Parts: sequence; C-alpha cells; structure tokens
Amino acid sequence: MATSYLAACMVNKVLHFLARFGLDWFILSIIGVIILASQFPGPGIADGPFSLSSLANIGISLIFFFYGLKLNRHKLVAGLSNWRLHILVQVSTFLLFPLLVLVFRPWLDAGGTHTLWLGTFFLAALPSTVSSSVVMVSIANGNIPGAIFNASISSLLGIFITPVWMSVVTGGNHNSLDMGDIMMKLLLQILLPVVMGLLLNPTRLGKVAEKYNKQLKYFDQLTILAIVYTAFSESFDKHMFSNLNMAALLILGACMLVLFFVAYCITGYTARLLHFNREDRITATFCGSKKSLVHGTVMAKVIFMNSPLTGILLLPIMLYHALQLIAVSIIAQRMGKQHRPVK
Repeated sequence: MATSYLAACMVNKVLHFLARFGLDWFILSIIGVIILASQFPGPGIADGPFSLSSLANIGISLIFFFYGLKLNRHKLVAGLSNWRLHILVQVSTFLLFPLLVLVFRPWLDAGGTHTLWLGTFFLAALPSTVSSSVVMVSIANGNIPGAIFNASISSLLGIFITPVWMSVVTGGNHNSLDMGDIMMKLLLQILLPVVMGLLLNPTRLGKVAEKYNKQLKYFDQLTILAIVYTAFSESFDKHMFSNLNMAALLILGACMLVLFFVAYCITGYTARLLHFNREDRITATFCGSKKSLVHGTVMAKVIFMNSPLTGILLLPIMLYHALQLIAVSIIAQRMGKQHRPVK
C-alpha cells in the first residue's frame, strides 16, 4: 500500500513538473496512441458502423456542436470594435503562415520530403486554437476578450480558408482532391453543427455547456486521440513510415520551432509598429502564432479522406502543437510575473 502511494505521488510530481513546460497528459497521450497504433493497428483500420473510425466521425460533429453551443453571440458582437487587432491576427494566421511555408517549397517539396512539406503547409493553413490561446493570454495578462473573439472567428473562417489553400497548393488533384465533395462534408460535418449549437446557445443547453466546459474539453481530447490513433494505424499498416527516421523527426521538430518563433516575432513587431498597447500585443502574438490541433485532426480526416498518408500529414501539426504549448507557456508565465495587475 505504501509503495503504491509513493509511486502515485512520484507520478503526480513528474506530471506536475512536465505541465509547467506545456507537456500535459494530452500531449503524452498523443505519443502513447501513436506507439499503440504502431504495435496494434487492427482496431484503427477496422470498418463498420461501430468501428473506431465511424465513432470518431460522430465525435467530430459533436465537438463542433458543443463549440457552437458555448459560443456567445453577444460577446462576439461586442468584440468587433478592436478591428486592427482582429485583422492582424487573421492575416498572421491565414496569410503570413502559408507564405512563410511557401518560401521553402523549392527546397522541401521534392522526393521523400513532399508529404512532410504538404503536412507543414496544411498546418500553416489551419486556424488558431481557441482554448490554449485564451488560457495563455490570461496568464500573461493580455486582452482576454480580444483573444476569445479572434480565436472563435479564426475557427469559423478556417472551415472555408483551409481547404481553399490546400486546393491551391495541390492543384486540386492530390489523391483525387474533390473540393466540391470536401466543402460539402465540411459544411455538413463541421459548419452545420456549429450553427445548430450557436442557435441553441441562448437556451438552457448553452448554460449547461458553459457549466460543464471542462468535461466537454475532455470529450474533445478523447475524440482527437481516436482520430490520431485511426490515422496512424492506417499509416503504419501501409508502412508509410518506413523511410522516416529519428533524424528526420528532429529536423521537422526544429523547423516547427523556427516557424513558430518567426511568426511570433513578425506578428509582435507588426503590433509594435501599429502602436498596440501591451495587452493587445500579447493577444496578437499569442493568437496569431498558434495553430489548432482540433481543426487539424478533424479537417485532415475530411480533406484527405482516410488516406494512408494522413498519419504523416498530421506529424507537423502534432509537433507544432506540443512545441507551441511549451514555448508559449514559458513566455506567458514570464510576462505574467513581469506585469501583475494591480488589485
């Protein structure tokens, strides 16, 4: 009994230590399901109405229904006034990132690195993340209403902008990429649930969703883990990672870290040129440099239509997600300590 108690205490201390650097249970779980998929891909590639892949599809629609259910229309309208901040964040998210990745296309989009480059561009075309952006802005004492508005609007815009960007770089023919079919699936599986949730927000259901926000976040994360497991199971079953070694992963991770800091610095410098106050600069840099793993996993499942390459295409966003959390956690905590609000 004493040994079990000591072991539990040790695990809690390790998890608490890792959480200080952005390595929470969710990131560790992603690593775990990837390892699980490499050893036991069978459940992830099974077909049928009750297969893990089919349940993940249902989970995608529920994620966005709950997202719309928690989206307060009055708060969104109230946040419209700070238009310079909103434009900077959205330009950074949907224009700066894709252009930065396109610059390196001649060197990376060739041979065995084509799929990794395509996955990196897919990352660049994704919207900003909602929950972690707001949390980090709060820790750093930034403009929280501005963060909520921009992260929410970014999520909605990404439903349309991300597939358009992917169509542009692939010429509309990667794995028989059918934009009409993709947009229809995105509308039915993502946009329609958001609209339904948004319409129900003023009702009692909206209050319930806000009350149980933490539990709904766990549902989101479990759905993402299911999607990651099925995507990587397909890739491992088709031996898609046979030519990918540890050195390539380390180089990819380094590239993701460089991409984050370049976008972060450019957005921050632009905010200073525009004479933003401290709170708006924090919101601009945090929201404008982050990318959504939720949108990345669910859109990959729709856009790439269960391609065996999906696991590789998701590698950049998963690495970026982990590294952005680590980097922004450290930056936010330092900013929060340097500028504590007066009580």
